Amino acid sequence: MAENYTEIINQIVDQFGKDRSRLMDIARAVQAKLGYLPEEAMGLIPQALGIHRVEVRDMASFYSFFARQRKGKVMIRLCNAVVERMKGADAVAQAFEKALGISAGETTADGMFSLEHTACIGMSDQAPGALINGIPVTGLSPADVPKIVKALRKGDDPAKLPQAKVDLNLRQPGAVIFAPSERGEAVRKAVNMTPEQVIKEVNAARLRGRGGAGFPTAMKWDFCRKTEGSAHYVVCNADEGEPGTFKDRVILTEQADLVFEGMTVAGYAIGSEEGLLYLRGEYEYLLSHLEQVLAKRRSLGMLGKNVCGREGFNFDIRIQLGAGAYICGEESALIESLEGKRGAPRDRPPFPVQRGYKDQPTSVNNVETLCCAARILEKGSAWFSKIGTKDSTGTKLLSISGDCAQPGVYEIEYGITIDKVLDMVGAPDAQAVQMGGPSGQCLAPKDFGRRISFEDLPTGGSLIVFGQERDLLDCMAQFIEFFVEESCGWCAPCRVGTVLLHTLMEKVLSGKGTRADLDAMTKLGNSIKTLSRCGLGQTAANPVLTTLQNFSGLYNARIKSDEYIPLFDLSKALQEGAAITGRTPELAGNYSPPTR
Repeated sequence: MAENYTEIINQIVDQFGKDRSRLMDIARAVQAKLGYLPEEAMGLIPQALGIHRVEVRDMASFYSFFARQRKGKVMIRLCNAVVERMKGADAVAQAFEKALGISAGETTADGMFSLEHTACIGMSDQAPGALINGIPVTGLSPADVPKIVKALRKGDDPAKLPQAKVDLNLRQPGAVIFAPSERGEAVRKAVNMTPEQVIKEVNAARLRGRGGAGFPTAMKWDFCRKTEGSAHYVVCNADEGEPGTFKDRVILTEQADLVFEGMTVAGYAIGSEEGLLYLRGEYEYLLSHLEQVLAKRRSLGMLGKNVCGREGFNFDIRIQLGAGAYICGEESALIESLEGKRGAPRDRPPFPVQRGYKDQPTSVNNVETLCCAARILEKGSAWFSKIGTKDSTGTKLLSISGDCAQPGVYEIEYGITIDKVLDMVGAPDAQAVQMGGPSGQCLAPKDFGRRISFEDLPTGGSLIVFGQERDLLDCMAQFIEFFVEESCGWCAPCRVGTVLLHTLMEKVLSGKGTRADLDAMTKLGNSIKTLSRCGLGQTAANPVLTTLQNFSGLYNARIKSDEYIPLFDLSKALQEGAAITGRTPELAGNYSPPTR
């Protein structure tokens, strides 16, 4: 068998030009061929690439979509994000466990099915959802499950299931992202300007990054262009893993051309010949569509040599598929992943514009930002800057889910209030709004008059609505649990702190919390925020910190007046053992070591 593995792996490695940076693609191809990454393969891949064995192990162990043990022919990944659980995902999971006779994390005895939980798959507007061999199935109910399992046992293609559909749910298109456009217009206008003029035009539009931080796009491009390097790279971050976020899914489905248009404009501006779109593994079903769009652009001269007739402007785009790691949404972790490594964030400085992909100057922009840049070149900075507010020009896409009548994607102008958004989506009586996903902030009704803008409420775009009947603190505990699972584990404040914070939240929810525990949660949360290495840890405590601030009454209603209540009841834990030995729990727990 090992000899067969050698031939297979050598062919796959040759297919990717023996390029060490394509290690993720190589591992994917090996897993697709063999069904998993067996131990023999973990030794043969580094031999073929001329790298150390630990580099392959380190990478493969980091991503949830890589299997080190043989899995079922049908892999069912059930989404257990907060919105999905609000919509009945737990009952769907129980139905699958009953129908398959296994629990999550197990494989059926016949090797047919594997069942796993996974975080947000970008379908919160049509939850509950799952991925079956990478195919999204949505709007699931427990009643659907026996029919799904029966069809899969017969060998039916998951893509043919009635539930294998992804609704667009574009509720409100706006003037920028989802307005009609002409393919190639932005690039043609860009190449008839100098790169400096392109950057100046984007600067005049006052475009800021749509990821939430709002860094000026023109400034990033200018820094990147002026930094010396043997190559410059454009990276499109399409790894939206924040629970409750799915706007990129809609853009990539409907406006892929505009995304690639923006990447090409950016490539011209910074002097790049290669662009890379990092597509989250959960969106693998979109890969064929995106490759077709790229092929069309190449055939029309909009990618490749002398793009749009501009002599010397050679630029093309490659899509890199992720493998299930939320942290790769952080730009330096994404670059590590692009290089075929584990997606651990880098220390900064240097920043990506200085030393990014392959240690060269790299501009990392998200999907929405690049679309805006293309529109600015197409229609002009004056047109763009008239939309929105003075410091927040243009439109913003919102992924809205939870307790609302019309979940979906909305393109709004900056400056709209939360109240107006809630009326628009059919949620006039919300208890709370989680702005910016778990890493954002939980807003109370007193804040619903605030405006979505960089001046007031900046956001990456996720907006989760919690109705009056929701146990808000339980939802916040689920958010913290998500961060526990998704931490890369590099730094103790995040790796350990999130676990301790989740334990304290569980203590409060169980009715054993005291005022001292609330004080400890505040101190711990601030320590995690201050001492963590990257953006994940720096925002992981936000669900607790913002609800302690805005919903203190919910915590106060759960805590006891006692000075301290232990989380662990030793006497209760010893009851079974005490009964077996005929001793009382008190005596069983009253143990002293023998003296010498």
